[in-house]
Amino acid sequence: MTSAAKGADSVSSGPHDSPGFLLWRTTLRWQRSITAALRPLELTHVQFVLLSAVWWLSDRADTAQRLPSQRQVADHAAADVMMTSQVLRALESRGLVARMPDAADARIKRLTVTAAGRRLAELAVTVVEAADAEFFTRASDPAQLLDVLHQLADETRPSGTGRSVRAKEAS
Repeated sequence: MTSAAKGADSVSSGPHDSPGFLLWRTTLRWQRSITAALRPLELTHVQFVLLSAVWWLSDRADTAQRLPSQRQVADHAAADVMMTSQVLRALESRGLVARMPDAADARIKRLTVTAAGRRLAELAVTVVEAADAEFFTRASDPAQLLDVLHQLADETRPSGTGRSVRAKEAS
C-alpha cells in the first residue's frame, strides 16, 4: 500500500464518511424535492431562482434606473450570465419578466417582474419554503445548519437574519 493510499484511508473510511459525497447526495435529494414542488407551477428550479431574484431586486429599486441588470441578477443568483440571459428571455416570453434597455447604456437590460410574474414568484416562494421546511426538518439544529451553510458558501448572513458567521467568528 502506498503512503498516499494509507493517508487516504486514515482520512475517510469510505464515501459515506466523505463530506463532499454526503453534500452531493444531500444536494441531489434537495433538488429533486424542489423540482417536484415547482412542477405544478410549470417552473424549473433555475427559472424559480432567477424569477425570484428579479422580483427581490426590482422590488428594492426606487427608480427605473436602479432596476437590476441581467448581470446583477446573475451575480445575485451566482448563475452564469449567458444562461441567465437565456432563462430571462424564456420568462419574458411567458409574460413573467419585462426586460428594458437602460436609458444610459442600451447594452444593459433592466429587469422587473410583471403582475403575473409577481403572483407566480410569491406563490413559488411559498411552495419552495414549504418544501425546504419539510426537507430540512431532519436537521437537529436549524440555526447551526444555516451557520454552517453560510460558512461553506463563504458569506455572512444578511443583516436582520440573526448573527452573522463573521460576527460569530470574531466573538
